[in-house]
Amino acid sequence: MKTLVTALASTLLVCSAIAQSPASDAGASPPAAYPAATGQKADAKREMVVGQHIKDLHAKLKITAAEESQWATVAQTMRDSAAELDTAIDKRQSMQGKATAIDDLNAYGDIAQAHVDSVKKLSTAFAPLYASMGDDQKKLADEVFAHRSPEHHKTSKQ
Repeated sequence: MKTLVTALASTLLVCSAIAQSPASDAGASPPAAYPAATGQKADAKREMVVGQHIKDLHAKLKITAAEESQWATVAQTMRDSAAELDTAIDKRQSMQGKATAIDDLNAYGDIAQAHVDSVKKLSTAFAPLYASMGDDQKKLADEVFAHRSPEHHKTSKQ
């Protein structure tokens, strides 16, 4: 289960990469796949990125027609979590240049908490789907998520 939680956490990796950058990096370019908040156009692109991630994960997990209703819950949880994390990130970015150190730390704490909450919600939403999968599909899910975990990336670089 620890591996599953770690793997599910990595589904929000794109969002957390932005959240982890310190306020002093305001001039740095965000990852091209996930633009900094600059209005409706950026929001639409964020939604597109999350949607593509959901679609890719659906294909990799080989979600069956019988699993679609459970998958819909997982996908909606991913969308909701991304939106909540975006809100926390946008709030922190809007304070740049006028936030005190305490304000910045609290805003970062809000981002970290949104990330933690998202992982827990995603794990809860994914558990029934995972339980309903056949052994071969569970093994595939384990492999898909293991390749996405931070531990895998550390191991594969050594």
